[in-house]
Amino acid sequence: MARYGAAMLFFLLLAWGCSPAPRYTSTPERREGGTVQAPAPAQALPEKPAAGTVFRGVASYYADKYHGRKTANGETFDMHGLTAAHTTLAFDTWLEVRNLANNKTVIVRVNDRGPFVEGRIIDLSYGAAKELDMLRAGIQEVECTVIR
Repeated sequence: MARYGAAMLFFLLLAWGCSPAPRYTSTPERREGGTVQAPAPAQALPEKPAAGTVFRGVASYYADKYHGRKTANGETFDMHGLTAAHTTLAFDTWLEVRNLANNKTVIVRVNDRGPFVEGRIIDLSYGAAKELDMLRAGIQEVECTVIR
């Protein structure tokens, strides 16, 4: 009987550890928040900045090479999704990203780490970069506002 119980516990823990990453299909409602001064380029953002925190810098995007691979939070990267990679922001942080060249915006969710190129503040998925009309340029000056 004890052997049966131990086997059941083992399989339960095994199944629990193998559950897929959660899927996100909707964007959060935007919360009211004040704008704060962007950090200096060498200063990292806190892991969980307050809603309304604004920062500016250069964005890039990533696509084909990583499509279908695991992101840092364990999800499968979908290059057509609206996601982003940031070096310090907590996973599931929602950002509104605005292309400073044309004022187009997109809402993305942080689910990966990067960019690992000096001078860049965020890596966007192909889908997010397409919404911002920055595919041709490849990199773009953006303003990011933390939604939640």
